[in-house]
Amino acid sequence: MDIASFQALGSPAGQALLSETSGLDVSEDALLATASRLRERHDPALVSAALTQVRLRERARAKFGDDARRMYFTQAGLEQSTRACVASHRARRFADRLPGARVLELGCGIGADLIARARKGLTGEGVELDPLTAEVAKANIHALGLDGLASVRVGDATKENPDGFPALFADPGRRTARGRVFDPRSYEPPLDDVLDLARRVPTACVKVAPGIPHEVVPDGAEAEWVSLGGDVKEAALWLGALSGDVGRRATLLSSDLDPQMWTLTPQGHDDPDVRPWGRYLYEPDGAVIRAHLVGEVADQVGGGLADPHIAYVTSDELRPTPFASAYEVEDVLPFSVKRLRAELRRRGTGVLTVKKRGSAVDVDRLRRDLGFAGRRAARGAPGLTLVVTRVGRDPVALLTHPVPRP
Repeated sequence: MDIASFQALGSPAGQALLSETSGLDVSEDALLATASRLRERHDPALVSAALTQVRLRERARAKFGDDARRMYFTQAGLEQSTRACVASHRARRFADRLPGARVLELGCGIGADLIARARKGLTGEGVELDPLTAEVAKANIHALGLDGLASVRVGDATKENPDGFPALFADPGRRTARGRVFDPRSYEPPLDDVLDLARRVPTACVKVAPGIPHEVVPDGAEAEWVSLGGDVKEAALWLGALSGDVGRRATLLSSDLDPQMWTLTPQGHDDPDVRPWGRYLYEPDGAVIRAHLVGEVADQVGGGLADPHIAYVTSDELRPTPFASAYEVEDVLPFSVKRLRAELRRRGTGVLTVKKRGSAVDVDRLRRDLGFAGRRAARGAPGLTLVVTRVGRDPVALLTHPVPRP
């Protein structure tokens, strides 16, 4: 999709075609048949652009909910965009601490963060290097009725002058043609360059990859890791007035729609006790692990670590916490495929879930070796969660049941 074809979607003919194609079956065969039919009456380039939006809007519903039906996307822009609920969470901090502030955004993509801040009353100016992506962001701002609060222009973030803006938000590119980029020096632009720009304004937020090394976090900044429904989505560095005094934080959002939120910060429990396996195993949320806050979870549940280097917490007490999933331990065995196969057969296990941490075991191969690959469980057969890990150099297997969350 080129800029001219995309801009044509804003014409009366383009809008009529989008309305006509709304709600279509997005399967490949159905779209091919629809394209052939529509090209008899419409410009082929316009048909292609419209059907691209139909397909992307359907995929975007997972990130943007009902807004996706009115928004515009590119494939790369959708993949790299911030989920609406995460952008809203981040925008809330801007609005609470800098009400009404004008924010310069470098690398605005399709505009998800601009939109979230605008909806909380903050004006914003987005800069985007790719001309097509910038056009898409403009279209999204217009489609959602936010023209008076946000604007977008084409520009190179490294050449921007942020002077005069009270706040800056930056989202450097972390994906190339070869895939995701994990080294902050390989961001586009590099993280050091972005931080140099951020230091020229009173306060800033920089979106980074969840795997960012802690030693890269600037002094005085707060690093926040955000997970959604147990899946770590992203991290952000808060600087200046937007930073707290906690250094690092794990934030958990329950779901995309009207999410509940929990946040965990350091409480001085960095080195949990090491102890034998207890009655319960707690698996901390990924954001908790990334933020190095496993010790805080261990303190909450009255437990410790079976191995000091593996983020599984064990305790004899069941203390529900939003920051970890709990499993009741039925048995702890030395890891042996032969022994596990015999034990699972003896128990009549029908559904097996396998989890691992600190182990090089291939989960798919283990399921095959245990006889559960492609197997259909008999009705009523009991389920079990097998946890493969180690204590020191000794591999172990825990037979567990998940404890329902309250």
